[in-house]
Parts: sequence; structure tokens; C-alpha cells
Amino acid sequence: MELPESVRSGCLRIGSYLAIKKVIRHYGLDEKLEGIIGKDHGLFLDLAAYAIVTENNAGQYYPEYAFRHPLFTNGMKAYSDAKVSRFLREIDRDDSIRFQNEWNASRDHREKIYISYDSTNKHCHAGEIELAEFGHEKEKEKKPIFNFSVAYDRNNKVPLFYEEYPGSINDISQLQYLLEKACAYGYKSAGFILDRGYFSEGNIRFMDRNHYDFLIMVKGCKALVNKLVLEKRGTFEDEWECSIPYYAVSGTTVKARLYDADEQERWFHIYYSDFRKVKERSKLEQKIRHHKELLEKLIGTETTVDSTLAEYFDPIYYHAGKPDQKLQMIREKKDVISRDIKLCGYFAIITSSEMSATDALELYKSRDCSEKLFRGDKSYLGERTMRVCQTEPLHAKIFIEFVALIIRNKIYTCLKDRMKVIGKKENYMTVPAAIRELNKIELIRQADGIYRLDHAVTATQKGILQAFDLTASDVKKEAVELGTILRTFTA
Repeated sequence: MELPESVRSGCLRIGSYLAIKKVIRHYGLDEKLEGIIGKDHGLFLDLAAYAIVTENNAGQYYPEYAFRHPLFTNGMKAYSDAKVSRFLREIDRDDSIRFQNEWNASRDHREKIYISYDSTNKHCHAGEIELAEFGHEKEKEKKPIFNFSVAYDRNNKVPLFYEEYPGSINDISQLQYLLEKACAYGYKSAGFILDRGYFSEGNIRFMDRNHYDFLIMVKGCKALVNKLVLEKRGTFEDEWECSIPYYAVSGTTVKARLYDADEQERWFHIYYSDFRKVKERSKLEQKIRHHKELLEKLIGTETTVDSTLAEYFDPIYYHAGKPDQKLQMIREKKDVISRDIKLCGYFAIITSSEMSATDALELYKSRDCSEKLFRGDKSYLGERTMRVCQTEPLHAKIFIEFVALIIRNKIYTCLKDRMKVIGKKENYMTVPAAIRELNKIELIRQADGIYRLDHAVTATQKGILQAFDLTASDVKKEAVELGTILRTFTA
């Protein structure tokens, strides 16, 4: 006699579900989404959990996840990929806008916060997507892309809101729209931590008009700051009072105007690193050697050297500008090479408000959380590419991805805070490793049809659970509740 095929595995992995559930309840995400999505909000949360646990966003594989994990749907009902596809088409942009409005309304707008803003782009492999255009690809695959950006509250360590915009729009152009959106959400007393890709005179003026503080990283070899770097060079690098030991750099601060028509002075924080100097000088010398080899191969040919190869070399032509023009020889630009060697090891941060070089660097380094958020988005949520054929499911997937980022980021900060408490780094306290370890906590369907814990919680699992204020007793209690739900709805 052949047994009927079960819709649910006899072995359910519950550990990651418990951690994700804890975060969802902490933020009240289930209540917020129920008010917006309705009765299918559990499926929405399951898709977010699926992206976190499996590091995948392909809807056709969701049923396999649902087969082996507890679910947030009513009665833990497992849906097919066809249902998932219909569900994604039912979510519209109004839902995501409403969620972001409610999410940001719950923040404390009286608090002075710094918002870290960063963007990335994603490929679209299929379908006619309105947002997908050829633009400034970061991975140079020559495929249509759309842009995705997230504003991150570095004070409270939480994503605030996101933007999706066409691939042909660059970061500089989009920043002012982000600032207007932040103002609309009620963030009147905020500063912005920005990468050098957002620098423009127009953006600086816009932030000044709206009374937003800013912090921007620039490279020391850029024309904007190289004059200041060369003026301060040799005055602070070996001074102990300028040392910032935690980051192994030295720093000093000077006041100057950012551009010719700037109406106020800014604070330029100039830093020097021995390690950075060695690395940058080696890279510079390698670049010069490579360009020299390429140019020497062109000597005697009818060619015109482009500006890239002429950065450190003057091309000398035979009969320059005539039909028989040939490259006769090359001459090193020794003054340019010497200048760039002197700039190796330096970088600068510009702030609109007064602070020390140490404070400015620490504030910028806090941006690492938002960068990890993007690495988590692409590496750990399977969101490097969107596999959709219509615009509506794309908006829905991005909405789900943002909620997944909120949950995953909280998991990350909980684990990080726990490591600070115990005073050491553990390999199992990264998000992927913690999820793998927690998924070893299993419910087994026993002979009477009831799901029960397979074995006690291990010491490693207890250590991870403590990051979420969960204990072995909590696991046992949740296991009993899950067993009851499964017995009730499968009876």
C-alpha cells in the first residue's frame, strides 16, 4: 500500500523561524502588513523569510522552502508557486508607499539622526520592465538595469525607506529627490552620510537651503582637495595628538570653501595611512609601468595617444597633425608622477558642521552598516538580479526585499551586539552561519502524527538564541505551539 504524499516534511527546521518571528514582533511588522496586505500578509512575511533563509528570490523554489519550514500563513498553509505569482501581481505600489509612510511615522522625528544613503543597480533578465534601462552599470555586464537605493538610520541601525528608479538616472541627479522625500517623512533634523558619487555643487546648495548637515568622502588625489592635502602634508602624520589608533590613521582638520561660489566655509578632515600609502603607491607604479609598455609598443605607428594613456606621459609625434604623423617617442611627466606619489596614502572627509577628525571618521565608518545592508541584499537575499516579466511583480519583489532587509539587518545588529557583550568574535555569529546553525533545531513528526522537538538545544544554539533574548525554554514552548497548530489544521 502506497502512503499519500504529504504537503509538509516530517522534519521542520524551526530555529531561523523563531529568530525571524522575534524580529517581526519587535517591529510590529505583522500588524502593519496585515493592515495593508490583508489576509495574505502571512505569505508576504514567508516570502521575506524565504529570501533571508535560502538567499534566493526565485518564486518557483518557494514551495520547497514551505515544505521544510514553519510558516506565517494562517494554519501554516503552504501555497504553490502559481499562488505566489498571483500574489505578487496583486501587490501594487500604493501598498509599498503606505508601508513606508507608516514605518517612518513610527520613528522619533525629534531625534537628531544621521542617514546613510547608498544605491546599487540590479539586472533584469526577463520581460518588458519599465524601470529597466541601459545605464551606469556597476558590474559592467552590458544589460538593462534599474537602480535601487536605501536610506539607513545609522543612530538606530534600521533601514528607513527605499527608492527604485530607471537605470539611466545617475546618483547625483537622484539625491535631491531623496532629500525631499526625507523631509516629507518628517526628518527635519537630519544629516546625510554620502559617498563621493553624490557630490555636486547643486546637491550641496540644495542641502544648505534645506538646513541638512552632510558628510561626504572624497579621495585625496582629486582636484577638490589635493591642494589642501599638499599644504598640510608633513605637518600632522607623525604627531601623536593627531593619531587615531583604532583606525591606524592620523588626521587633521582645516576650514575652506568647497567651491568658488560657496557662501560658507566647510570642515575638511584630512587623513593619512601608512598602509594605504604602500598599497596606493604600488598600484600607481603598476599603472605607470603598464601605460609605458603600451605606449612603447605604439612608437613608430600612425596613432594618436588618447588622454588616458597621456596622463603620465607626453607623446612626441613626427610631423604632428600631418597625414604622415607617427608617434616618435614618449616623455614622462615627472612633475605629475611626483605629485600623485605624494598624494598616496591620503584621503579626506568633508563635513558641513564643525567636528573633530576623529568624530568625522567614526561617523563615516558607521556607514559600514548600510554597505553591509547592500552586500546582504545582493549576496544573502539573492537580489543581484530580478527575474520577473512584468513591472507589477517587480515592485512587489522590491517591497518584499525591503522588508527582508529590515528583518535581516536586525538579525545582524542583534548578533553584533551579542558579540560585544561576550567580548569575542565567534564564527557562528554571522547571519548566514547563525541561520544554518539555528536550522538544525528541528521538529520531527512522530508516529502519532504530532510534531515534537528532535533533541535538546545545543550550547552553540543557545549562544545564538541569546542574541534575540530567546532561551531553550522558549524554544520548547514554541515547539509545543507549532505542534498544536499543525495538528489542528491538518486533522
